Amino acid sequence: MTQLPKAKYRKDYQEPEFTITDVDLTFDLHPTETRVKSVLKVVRQGEHEKPLVLDGEQLTLLSIKVDGEEVSEDLYQHDEHSLTLKTPLNSFTLEIENRVNPTANEALEGLYLAENTFCTQCEAEGFRRITFYLDRPDVLAKFTTTVIADKSDFPYLLSNGNRIKHLELENGKHSATWQDPFPKPCYLFALVAGDFDILRDEFTTREGRTVDLELFVDKGNLDRADHAMLSLKNAMKWDEERFDLVYDLDIYMVVAVDFFNMGAMENKGLNVFNAKYVLANPKTATDQDFLNVESVIGHEYFHNWTGNRVTCRDWFQLSLKEGLTVFRDQEFSSDLGSRAVNRIQDVRVIRSHQFAEDSGPMAHPIRPDKVVQMNNFYTVTVYNKGAEVIRMIHTLLGEAGFQKGMKLYFERHDGNAVTCEDFVKAMEDANGKDFTTFRNWYSQAGTPVVTVEEVYDENEKRLTLVLKQSTASTPGQEEKAPFHIPVKWSAYSEQGQRLSLSDDDVLHLKDAEATFAFDNVAEKPILSLFDNFSAPVKVKRSLTDDELRVLLAHSEDDFSRWDAAQSLFTRIVEKGIATNSSAELSEQTIQACRNLLQANTDPALKALALTLPTASTIADGYETIPVEAINAQLKSLKLQLAEALEDDFKELLDVCVSEKAYQLNGEDIAKRQLKQVCLSYLAELGDKTSNRLKQQFNQADNLTDQLGALQAAVWANNAVAEPLLNQFEEQWRGEKLVMDKWFSTQALANNEKTVERVKSLMTHPDFSLKNPNRIYSLLAAFTQNQPQFHRDDGAGYELIGSVIQQLNTSNPQVASRLLSAFVSWRRYDSSRQQLMRKELETLRELSNLASDLFEKIESCLSE
Repeated sequence: MTQLPKAKYRKDYQEPEFTITDVDLTFDLHPTETRVKSVLKVVRQGEHEKPLVLDGEQLTLLSIKVDGEEVSEDLYQHDEHSLTLKTPLNSFTLEIENRVNPTANEALEGLYLAENTFCTQCEAEGFRRITFYLDRPDVLAKFTTTVIADKSDFPYLLSNGNRIKHLELENGKHSATWQDPFPKPCYLFALVAGDFDILRDEFTTREGRTVDLELFVDKGNLDRADHAMLSLKNAMKWDEERFDLVYDLDIYMVVAVDFFNMGAMENKGLNVFNAKYVLANPKTATDQDFLNVESVIGHEYFHNWTGNRVTCRDWFQLSLKEGLTVFRDQEFSSDLGSRAVNRIQDVRVIRSHQFAEDSGPMAHPIRPDKVVQMNNFYTVTVYNKGAEVIRMIHTLLGEAGFQKGMKLYFERHDGNAVTCEDFVKAMEDANGKDFTTFRNWYSQAGTPVVTVEEVYDENEKRLTLVLKQSTASTPGQEEKAPFHIPVKWSAYSEQGQRLSLSDDDVLHLKDAEATFAFDNVAEKPILSLFDNFSAPVKVKRSLTDDELRVLLAHSEDDFSRWDAAQSLFTRIVEKGIATNSSAELSEQTIQACRNLLQANTDPALKALALTLPTASTIADGYETIPVEAINAQLKSLKLQLAEALEDDFKELLDVCVSEKAYQLNGEDIAKRQLKQVCLSYLAELGDKTSNRLKQQFNQADNLTDQLGALQAAVWANNAVAEPLLNQFEEQWRGEKLVMDKWFSTQALANNEKTVERVKSLMTHPDFSLKNPNRIYSLLAAFTQNQPQFHRDDGAGYELIGSVIQQLNTSNPQVASRLLSAFVSWRRYDSSRQQLMRKELETLRELSNLASDLFEKIESCLSE
């Protein structure tokens, strides 16, 4: 690299020397030579002699004018990253004309053309690839955008705000002008031009205003748009009722595109979505796809207030909008569906992915202090742990107090770019609270470990509970101050009766150690700590298997019941690894599982409780990850459960089979979840399950059941796996989003041929390295296949390393996401360390290494 990328630090933040109040953009769209004209009203805010420095990358500058006059060449400088203009003026109109090549933009940042659709992605710093601008979130301006294009190829011309004009032009062209009345940072700018099918609807706000709803999908996909539209209307209604927030424009548009690096983007009034989070019908989408569409549609809509109306001062504050909005979309899904199931699934993400990120070289607080490439900080820490921090505030304040804080937050900051501190301060001031210690969640990385000590004095009838917290060092943070950790709890007798030991169901751990004493405790209780996963921590505690089984059977908190089952399974795996013997199921644990299967409880909760911990969750408990041992123990445990509970699984499977047509409702979704878990266990019993697998595959009237049978067969290496894979391919070839599931199913297969199969699938007609969805479905999925990605000969590392090299120049953002699989390389045995380090060093030597990759590689290899 000719020049190493430089880090930016949160402490160095300075207000911009200039701001821009109004923007008038004109796009004359062309596949390779799009002309962009910007008219900016610029106002100086800083020192008089400072020049105006605008960001700009991969742009061809054509002309510059100030107040209508051409600027002479000695008054400006232009390089590959910026345009610097010398001017003594305090306010002026700046006109810039430049050219871009959308077809060549394979990075999918800025303005690009894919499958005959023009599209933009500007978050975090993509607007600088469209035109020269102050590309930072604290510059808020009102945008007016005119889009010109050939009408036959691009009949729909879309941008932010309300459409105020449409004109027919010469030479078969037309134009549309859009105006957004709300000041916004340029990262929220959007433009889409193409030919679509449209689903139209409307929503009446509680104020009586009619909002036009338009959902744009590729031709032929209109039958897959209804659920997204319903989800949008549900989200708008829910935000009014739960958060007292009303939509503010005359129109709300969603566009589904297949080429998109992210899940979706909340651009004001014009959300651009990855098609996988919009398109859904029973034939082409699973139950989980429907739930994901609902969640992501809600998430982007909720950003209208938490992200758009109130936005980030700088990118270090990303969790201000993302953590808060993830919390809001989680609450939306919980209010509309099963709160317990949604909570458990959220926790699985934290334990499987975020805890690992917290213990690696890229560990960072939810509000980072240092950034080289901002794209690297769209992480589970900023998003999901950020949401857990918001949830802790909700736990500390309660629903009424939290809503008081939200109201004050909007009253103070609507229309402004603010910080995480501003949010916490609003919560404090609205409720008369002091969150000084709690703020450590924003400034410190790492996962706290809470050690639990319990002493019951039978003579005094007193229970003493001692909680101690500690957090390991992370890069740049050797010493950690205590966190404010809310501990939700409940207590039970050995027979499972609920005990009342205190009126307060939340304990507050604010120091390195805290002692809580309870008097008049008639018998030794079994405590359920961290009910509802009340804090993102790890817990060290000496519970017996019998005590865990009591919690599994009787806890009134559904998360804690699930957690007890996971703890029992994890304990069995860890014991097998420690003794170098096969995992052993006790009769008591088998009976506890049988009781759960037969209990009158939510089938989805049964399914989750009986799903074994993932290999990555188990791995998080080891300093040096024993890849083969974890894999062997999990396989052994699953087989033993299948053999011990075969009759129970068969009986439940039959009960869950429905003779009525597919319906998308909570009860049926839950039954299909449980059916899939039962089938996956039975598939472990060998080829005697083959007929049942084929029967479900062939008779399914929905993709959930069909894919469930396919996955069970493939992942258990059943004899019918190959025939079903071929049948699925024949049926769905060309259906991109469905074929993605076919790719993932094979990439996640735990057998010795997976690496070679993944290589072969990269040549499949439905696969393309230019499309992020295809990369995620095959290659990113493969990196989650712990035993096969970490194959001891390094073949998995070589495969992904070679792909990262190819993506380094075309789409470094996606390349960086694949590189995440190497980040924890030091936690493996010495042989695997050498193999992974070799791939990292090969990448580091690339002469044109992208900054996205540079930051992660340097963090990984630094001693």
